[in-house]
Amino acid sequence: MIRRMAGADAGTFRMFCTAFAFSLLTAVTSAQADPVADFYKGKNLQFLVGVSAGGGYDLQMRLVARHIVRFIPGNPTPVPQNMTGATGLVMANYLYRVAPRDGTAIGLIQNGLPTYQAVGKEGVQFDVRQFQWLGALTPTTETMIAWKTTGVHTIAEARNKEIIAGSNGTSGITYIYPVMLNDLAGTKFKMITGYPGSSALNLAMERGEVEARNNSWDSIKSTKPNWIANRDVSILVYSGLKPDELKDVPELDDVIADANDRLVARVVTSGNRLGYPFTVMPGVPAERVAALRSAFAAMTKDAEFLKEAAAAQIEVKPIAPQRMHDTIEALFAVPEPLKQRARKYFEQ
Repeated sequence: MIRRMAGADAGTFRMFCTAFAFSLLTAVTSAQADPVADFYKGKNLQFLVGVSAGGGYDLQMRLVARHIVRFIPGNPTPVPQNMTGATGLVMANYLYRVAPRDGTAIGLIQNGLPTYQAVGKEGVQFDVRQFQWLGALTPTTETMIAWKTTGVHTIAEARNKEIIAGSNGTSGITYIYPVMLNDLAGTKFKMITGYPGSSALNLAMERGEVEARNNSWDSIKSTKPNWIANRDVSILVYSGLKPDELKDVPELDDVIADANDRLVARVVTSGNRLGYPFTVMPGVPAERVAALRSAFAAMTKDAEFLKEAAAAQIEVKPIAPQRMHDTIEALFAVPEPLKQRARKYFEQ
């Protein structure tokens, strides 16, 4: 084209070159402009979790916070925050009702909270169907464990001997799980409540204040690997994804005889399929949600992240946002009589 213009008058040629250069500059500038990067550049990104420091939720929140910001355009600064109360309900309510809806707050909610809403538990001030899920690192496996000095190694033995089980409070899974086992599987766990977090419960186990507790398998591996290596605890039962290490441990369905009781137990433990769920609230602009989801997915494939996750004994089998959405929709579709039977475990 330039050769064809060579015969044109100099003024026309200069105008062509100027227009061509301007269009090229505009195209480059448009390609480089990124409103998401412009928004996040120089900002703090708050990471909220509803439990105290030291447990599995806190560990995953801080791990993700350290790494995901490398994949978010603008590279915001992560600011982790523990907001405790009502077994995560305080934080989830804050995230939904108070936190800024601009993409500067990410919550890691307890995976049992969707069931709270589905069964009609009081105190819920959010609609989990409106949360905009970012993903989870892996489905969780809930377990019931007993300390080595109890002489209880199986559910059958837990049916014949009363042992003391500790919990954070009466509204969370550390209380609900053993109480449900008492009702539906005939165990004899005697409950002691009031421990402020997972670390305090673990210490109570080691001190002999309590003899059993519920905990996720991921949390045990990442926070107390010595318990496994030293055979300090016996795994009595599990629910959720079955790790290879628990091949000889019975599943929850295996220890509950009645078919309807098994369905109730599945409602109670439906959070297993959500893993440790990261989310933002409704109202966050779509382009920022998309960027955060892309960053989460990219992080789970990153060698540096995977190396640190492996060192912390955290298995990475990512759960996509759509799958999380589908799990919650299926939970709400459970027949009402079953949800009402499950509700009593959330009303203590």
